[in-house]
Order: sequence, then structure tokens, then C-alpha cells
Amino acid sequence: MSQPDLRPGDDTSGPDTGRAERRGAWLAAGGVVVLLVGGYTAAVVAVSDRVPGGTAVADVGIGGLSVAAAEDKLRSQLVPLADRPIEVEVAERTYRLDPADLGLSLDVEATVARAHGGARVDPRVLWDALAGGDDVAPVVDVDQDLVIGAVRDLADETDRAGVEPAVTFSAQGAQPQPPAAGHALDTTGAIITILDSWLVDNGPIVLPTESVRPAVGRKDLAQVVERVAEPAVAAPVALEVGGLSWRLSPQRYAPALRMEVRRGELVLVADQERLAARVPRLIDRAGVSPRNATVRLAGGEPVVVRSRPGVRVTADDLSAGLLRALQHDDRRARLAGVTQPPEVTTQQAREWRIRERISSFTTYYPHEDYRNTNIGRAAELINGTVLAPGETFSLNGTVGERTAANGFTIGYVISDGVFAEDYGGGVSQVATTTFNAAFFAGLEDVEHQPHSFYIDRYPMGREATVAWPTLDLRFRNTTPYGVLVQAWIKPSSPGSTGEMHVVMWSTKYWEIEARASQPYAYTQPSTRVIDDPGCVPTTGYSGFDIDVFRDFYRGDDLVRTETMHTTYTPADTVICR
Repeated sequence: MSQPDLRPGDDTSGPDTGRAERRGAWLAAGGVVVLLVGGYTAAVVAVSDRVPGGTAVADVGIGGLSVAAAEDKLRSQLVPLADRPIEVEVAERTYRLDPADLGLSLDVEATVARAHGGARVDPRVLWDALAGGDDVAPVVDVDQDLVIGAVRDLADETDRAGVEPAVTFSAQGAQPQPPAAGHALDTTGAIITILDSWLVDNGPIVLPTESVRPAVGRKDLAQVVERVAEPAVAAPVALEVGGLSWRLSPQRYAPALRMEVRRGELVLVADQERLAARVPRLIDRAGVSPRNATVRLAGGEPVVVRSRPGVRVTADDLSAGLLRALQHDDRRARLAGVTQPPEVTTQQAREWRIRERISSFTTYYPHEDYRNTNIGRAAELINGTVLAPGETFSLNGTVGERTAANGFTIGYVISDGVFAEDYGGGVSQVATTTFNAAFFAGLEDVEHQPHSFYIDRYPMGREATVAWPTLDLRFRNTTPYGVLVQAWIKPSSPGSTGEMHVVMWSTKYWEIEARASQPYAYTQPSTRVIDDPGCVPTTGYSGFDIDVFRDFYRGDDLVRTETMHTTYTPADTVICR
């Protein structure tokens, strides 16, 4: 086939021509892409080891620095700051915490990596790298246990409980004290705030707190004051004890009252010690003391006197009674008190089996008024003494010091081997009589002291003297029964002798017989000349030794024998100048 002719002006374009044009266009576009890719790659390469310009960590600029240089700069400028105490503010008060105690440390490498941004293939990241960085938060390593423990310790120090309302009382009435809110550290929020703010914020880090409200608010306080507090001191109260009634005015008891929050409510309470101090006579006089059972003579025979429990009003019972009275319309309350059992019960006294005379003894004395007074007073104090099994009698402990206040007068006593004047002269007559009654009752001789020289109205070797407080007469009830001591005198009169009587009542346990040796080892008296206004002239006589034997029988059988040896010194002749 022949080719067509080509003339000027004819359209020579065709399919081949179009494809060529499109190929050229694609080649041009590809060149642009190559150029762009190459430029992007060059940009990535250019910033791959650099921190974006303008980047700062906790005001330390590291923008434009290499990763290594940025790390070095943070180590030199920021790490030292990480060792400084952290100031925190809790409820407007500032505290200082040690980062080490919180378990906080700066991770320099991670912080720079965060600022660097990685490979930056993302165009937006690349743009940030080329256009400039921003402030970057430091990466903080934290020991969870340490930070939790430290913040809890801070909470213990800073937490303030809410102040509950209260009401105090005085003679003028009730005075309310309003409530006040407290605060508690939000420990979780505090940890988050510390981690977010450390090395970033200047000044104290303000930690979050939670309000702690009192259980009783102002409205409830006002209602309680109106309904309870003011009526409590509006009128007197009456407290009844053992048939007696005690009236207390508000001025007396009000200062011992107060109202305080207990289990979420305002309640009225009484200060026990303060109330007792304000009404001491009520405590002292109210109630009844316990009475021990004992044995007394009635109609010449021993009878058991029954015991009785006592009632003691305590400070606790007093305060409880006052609060009960304030709750009653009649403002009265009975105090139950605390029961006090007796030390000796009726049953114990019965078991003593004090039923009969087991011994008696009588001594005689010449007439002197002082003897009637002193012997009679000592007998009065001894009379009615009861010894339980195992108990010890003491004449000094029972009679007490011989003084005018105790009912004694001045009489003659033996002092340093001679007669002298002193209070209680003649009481040795009581000691000797009581000793012999105990001797024949079979009671154990614990302590007795014979006179220094023999006095002929007493049994030889079987007598006793006493002096306050050095010489005492003591004997122990070693029988299984109780012993009642009966003592009295038949006073002397001019021309007649007096009589001192002691009887022991119990159940017979021993039969006692007394024996004595003849006096022996006589010693002669001396003559003494005394220049003293109180001197008493006497005629001397010899001293001697004697032995006394006490035989213990049960029935006809001799169980044992006790021996007492006495040495009497001579009674010197005394010449008074």
C-alpha cells in the first residue's frame, strides 16, 4: 500500500504521537518525585541525630544538640537539681521531701529520646524537627513502694481531723463550742501531682487535699443545746442514798458536766473526779460502812452479832446518778452504790464456837486514884477483843499510847529499876492479869517481859510489864476456835483493894496446869541515893531466879510442857535527898 501524501496544513498527529507525549510527561513527573524523595531523605539524614531546635527540659535548653550532647547537658545541669529537696504545700503549709525517700530519679536517656522523637519518618515529625521543638517533660523513674510509703507518712503528719462540737458548763450555764472542718491528704492525687510537677514547676508543689467534716454540724449543735444542754442546768437535782436525799444546785454540779461527740452524737457526760471534788461531803457521808460479825457478851453469855454488808458511794456511781436525774422529769435519782462485803461473816463468827469460859484470872491492887483510872481505862479498851484462830493479840496495839488524850493519867511506873512518875502507871496490872488468863487458856506466848524486880502482889515468874512503845505483851490464838477477851475492874477505895479481872471465852481445847520451882540464886540489893524531885524512897529486897512450868493436857494425857525462866534483880533501897 502506498503512503498518503502529506500536505501543508494536513493533520499529521496520530496514536503514536499521543503516546510519546504522555511518556514525556511521566518522565518529567518522575523526575520531580525523585527530587522530592531525595530532598526528604536528605532532611531526615540532616536531623536524625539532632534534638529539635528550641526544645527544653525543665528550662534546660537542649534544642539543636546531638543526642549525646543533650544527655551530657541534662546530666550536668538537671541531674544536680534532682537531688535537691522537693517543696510541697499541704493546706497552706510547706513541707520538704527528699527525692531519694520518694524513690524518684531522672532517666536522662529516656528524656532525651522523648525530646529527639525517634527516626522522624512521619512528615509532621520531620516538620517539627525542622521548624523547632517545644518543652518536654522529664522522664521520671519511680520506686512505687517508696513513693507510696513517703506520701502516707506525709499524710500522717499533715492530716487534721475535723474538730467536733462540744458544750461546756459553768455556773452561768451552757457554752457551746462550734465544729470546724479538717483536711486529709489525697495520697493518690498527691503522688500523681508530684510525678507531674517534679523538676517542672517552680515553687512548692501544691498537693490536693480532701475536706474532713465533723460528724455533728452547727445545726445539730444548736438543737442539742436547746433540748439537752440548757435544760440540764435549769434546776437542782436530788440524789437519794440510804434513805437520805441530797439536793445539788446547778452551780454545784454544772462545772463537772460536758457534752462531747460519741458515735456520731453529742451526749451529756460527767467528769467523775471533778464532780466528787465538788461534793465531798456527799461521798464521805453517803452510804453505810460494812459491819463485821463478832461475838459479844449479853446477859453473861456469848452471842454472835451478825455481819452486815456496807454500801459505798463511788465517784462513778455519783456521776451516773446525776446523769439519770437529769433525764427524769422530777430530776431525782437513787444511787445504788457499791456493796462492800464484811471481812468477817456471820457464818465465820459462828464457826469460832465461842461458847464458854476457858480461863480467868484476877489480881488485886492497893488503892490509888491513878490506878483506878489507868487500870480501868486499859481494861475498857481490851474488853470485847476477839481473836480469830491464828490471830495475835497485842496490848500496846489494843490499848494504844498512854496519854491524857487517850484517857490516862500520871502514876508510878518502874523506870531503870526504880519507881518514877509517868502516864499510864498501873497498866502493868492489866498486862499481868491478861497474861495469866492467856496462860491458862493455852494460848501461845509470843512476847512478855517480867518486871525487873519482883512485886509481891503478882505470881512469881508469871507476870508481865509493858511500856509504850518498847515493851509489849503479845500472845497468839493457836487453837481452832475464836477467843473473846472480857476485862473489867472492881475499883479500889480508901481502905479496900481494887480487883482486875480477865476472862477468856471460847471452846475448851487445853487443860492447863501450872507449876513452879522454889526461888533460887538469891542476890542482895544495893542502896542508891537519888537527888531528884520525882524520887520515891523505897526499902530494898533480894533478887532471885525462878522457873515456871506450863503443862498442856488433853483429857488425862500430858501433851507437852513449857518452861519459863525468870531472873529478878534486887530491888535497891532508894534514899531521896
